Amino acid sequence: MLSFFEHLTDPRVERSKLHSLKDIIGLTICAVLSGCNDWEEIEIYGENKEAWLKQFLSLPNGIPSHDTINRVFASLNPVELQSCFLDWVQSIAGISEGRIVSIDGKRLCNSGVAGKKALLHMVSAWSNENNMVLGQVKTDEKSNEITAIPMLLDLLVLEGAIVTIDAMGCQTAIAEKIVEQKAHYVLAVKENQAHLLDDIKEAFEQTPQLKSAATIEKSHGRIEERACKIITDMDWISKAEKWPNLSSLICIESKRTILQTGEIQSEQRFYISSTDTTAEHFNQIIRQHWGIENKLHWSLDVTFKEDLSTKQAGNAAENFSIITKVAINLLKNENSKKRSIKNKRLICSLNEKFLANLIFKQI
Repeated sequence: MLSFFEHLTDPRVERSKLHSLKDIIGLTICAVLSGCNDWEEIEIYGENKEAWLKQFLSLPNGIPSHDTINRVFASLNPVELQSCFLDWVQSIAGISEGRIVSIDGKRLCNSGVAGKKALLHMVSAWSNENNMVLGQVKTDEKSNEITAIPMLLDLLVLEGAIVTIDAMGCQTAIAEKIVEQKAHYVLAVKENQAHLLDDIKEAFEQTPQLKSAATIEKSHGRIEERACKIITDMDWISKAEKWPNLSSLICIESKRTILQTGEIQSEQRFYISSTDTTAEHFNQIIRQHWGIENKLHWSLDVTFKEDLSTKQAGNAAENFSIITKVAINLLKNENSKKRSIKNKRLICSLNEKFLANLIFKQI
């Protein structure tokens, strides 16, 4: 896996190099897999694992200081690092017809500097089938997701996939980009597309007989009923021609009953899609979209403490985010031990054989 990062451009002046770029990248990946979340922890990890690390890193001048690691990641070209990450992912991620690729953004809460530097907002693509991050792009403001999503789509191999995006990505240009890549879209519709939303609501109100499917689940102290209804008559949409290959209107009606209090919470959500499939399948597709929240964003916040990170120098926050995604992909695809990501990181810190298997095997 480390070989995919060998061709990165080293931003440092040749005469000032005491540590190779490969060594710094390799040390950082090992340390992050083992539970480290900041530069000082990476340095401490390296000092205590130096003998083991020298089995596959050169480290002629020992372990780099945390200041050195910080400076290198702050000055690395994030586009190049992202390209290395994508090459690695595409070498191991299987591609299958109908796989779900979910796209969503997440803010890095401590990445900005008041009055000088905006908070970073990373837009990521997640594959439930592969259980991994497929790619990410940076935007400085939430509103720029509209421009960031097409950039991310250009980086991905999407033929045959079903791309799910929340309401921010419900834009005709984004739908066109997905269709151009021979994929399908399922886009949430909210008030930012008010006319489209009104047309969809009217369609479901005025159509008496609908294709539908329902599920009932009991978990986390609640019972959730989810009914999916679909309409395939696009005459209800006044400007349907603006949405490429528009084939389905979808309504999800959910009712949650809190067992302890008896409280009932009801919600209606609406979607458009370029694919024509069953209500059962749409229910599964839309449910799977939340994998990016539950499996990726939750792990970043709770396990990797991303929201507490104060990496603000140069490109450090963006580049470290890519290393974190490497770690998540490796850990989530490790199946020999049925443990949480947090506990797998602990095992990496204690069991060198387990860590070596993660780094050197192909997922």
